[in-house]
Amino acid sequence: MTDLNDIDHTTDDFLGGIVRLHQPRRGYRVAMDTVLLAASLELKPGERVLDVGAGTGGILTCLAGRLGDDSSDLTLHGIELQPLHVLFARENAALNGFDDRIRYFEGDIVAPPETCEKNSYHHVVSNPPYYEKGMHTASPQENRALAHTGSHLSLADWISCCLKMVRPRGYLSLIQKADRLDDILSALQGKAGEVVVFPVWPDDCGDAGRVIVRTRKDSRAPLALKRGLVVHKSEGGYTDRAEAVLRHGQKLTIA
Repeated sequence: MTDLNDIDHTTDDFLGGIVRLHQPRRGYRVAMDTVLLAASLELKPGERVLDVGAGTGGILTCLAGRLGDDSSDLTLHGIELQPLHVLFARENAALNGFDDRIRYFEGDIVAPPETCEKNSYHHVVSNPPYYEKGMHTASPQENRALAHTGSHLSLADWISCCLKMVRPRGYLSLIQKADRLDDILSALQGKAGEVVVFPVWPDDCGDAGRVIVRTRKDSRAPLALKRGLVVHKSEGGYTDRAEAVLRHGQKLTIA
């Protein structure tokens, strides 16, 4: 199956219509985590970015949409294991007019495609599977289950593979469930520093549900815990800060 017209899918607006994404109607669909992680990246002209586990292309498409013409001189690559998701990702780059700057490769981060050279990216970004295989009841939709529950890699191995793609003094940025922060920090021990932990709270009444973690390869600078982002008001609706990021394409400053 190689034609998107043969696949049951929707086409949805993100960033208030700045970008549009084709998505499978059933299975893996882009969520708020993708938009927040894309909004957190701080890039300089000419830099190289790699999305590991790129899914249907939400991160790089939202990143390019936020930056507009400023993304034209960036190198934006994505690696994705599932052929169906690669198809969607490539179609989404074309849909938004970014197929001249975003390229997706079908492959495994354990043995990345030759085009994606190790130690070459200024920024590696990833939304790793939230659960270890066998530790969570997987979705009956195969593509969603693999995206959320993982396959052959532990979170520590996933992070290790990502770091191998980062150039010296480059950055790795992740978003993950908050209760896995200890696993992330353990995986980074001795490999990267200058860690920034940015919590994301669904509202102002409970615990953080997600954390964005950014770290710098080969750095030994200390960890910084930031104030984070509250997404929803107690009376309903997005907070002003969340609205600006999710609906208007503004940058999410986490440093």
